[in-house]
Amino acid sequence: MSPHPVAASDAPLSTPFTSLVGVRHPLVQTGMGWVAGPRLVSATAEAGALGILASATMTLPQLRDAVREVRARTDVPFGVNLRADAGDAEDRVRLLIEEGVRVASFALAPSRELIGRLKDAGVVVIPTVGAARHARKVAQWGADAVLVQGSEGGGHTGQVATSVLLPQVVDAVSVPVLGAGGFHDGRGLAAALCYGAAGAAMGTRFLLTRESTVPDAVKARYLAARVTDVTVTTKVDGLPHRMLRSEMVTALESSGRVAGLLRALRHAAAFKKHAGLSWAAMLRDGRALRHGKDLSLGRLLLAANTPMLLKAAMVEGRTDAGVMAAGQVAGVIDDLPSVAELVEGTVRQAAAVLAELGTGVGGPPPTG
Repeated sequence: MSPHPVAASDAPLSTPFTSLVGVRHPLVQTGMGWVAGPRLVSATAEAGALGILASATMTLPQLRDAVREVRARTDVPFGVNLRADAGDAEDRVRLLIEEGVRVASFALAPSRELIGRLKDAGVVVIPTVGAARHARKVAQWGADAVLVQGSEGGGHTGQVATSVLLPQVVDAVSVPVLGAGGFHDGRGLAAALCYGAAGAAMGTRFLLTRESTVPDAVKARYLAARVTDVTVTTKVDGLPHRMLRSEMVTALESSGRVAGLLRALRHAAAFKKHAGLSWAAMLRDGRALRHGKDLSLGRLLLAANTPMLLKAAMVEGRTDAGVMAAGQVAGVIDDLPSVAELVEGTVRQAAAVLAELGTGVGGPPPTG
């Protein structure tokens, strides 16, 4: 797939993704748990990018209310992020169809059947993938586009950098590809388009905006972070997780097995109450999250660590008692723009960079 043509620096960037989804700009605000709520999503949609509502920490009634709140704030397209492995995934798909949501994104590859149900209802399906083979699989099943996140991205992450992974996926599929992991400005968006992607997705950058409901004290921790303050740990739930180095991360990494399991049990009980789940459902979802690996009770309970530790920081502002998922770009972000300022500035900068490259800047020196 060749890089997509762009217009002048004061015009929008049109790509197959913008046409597919019906947004003005090839930018996506990712579905960050406890962060991507109606206020941030609607502001993103109004700014012309695709806002994605995070649903994994919501009950079904809460999700319906959130979707309707976004709809009340804006009449332009937005999406909802779903866990394909959740026990009530089919109910959530039904809700999206009933509420007329434009886009369903998935943190893990959905089944062929879920993709089919959504596409039959006219919903655009965009799974997140971490390898070219996964992209080929979901594309064969009918996914309309794929979002590929490299290791620079925040939250659960892989080991391959975006600069290596993104062109692999672009070459592997014919559907639009979105790059994620390491993007925070127009230069990154321009780079994604030059790789052949149809747009870029950003999480940490949208978290650090004025419309983000993350407490000010937590935003201050992000803004103060250096690149070396962003780390990857497996001590939250047993899977590689990129986040800010914090008191809690240090405590988790230094605690023994018994202390870790006791903490996991407390968090599991808290999340069970929040989500209205039975213990059986909790364990089933934990097993699904771990893809059937390491099925000890302790490891399954660890799956509840992530939402509750994130909530402590992102909702309650307790940086000492929670964790702060973060992409590596947290170390180079030092401002809090409005969402509209962020989107407009990113697109304008990207278009200017690409227009400049189109004049021959950076090309081979003239001969003769």
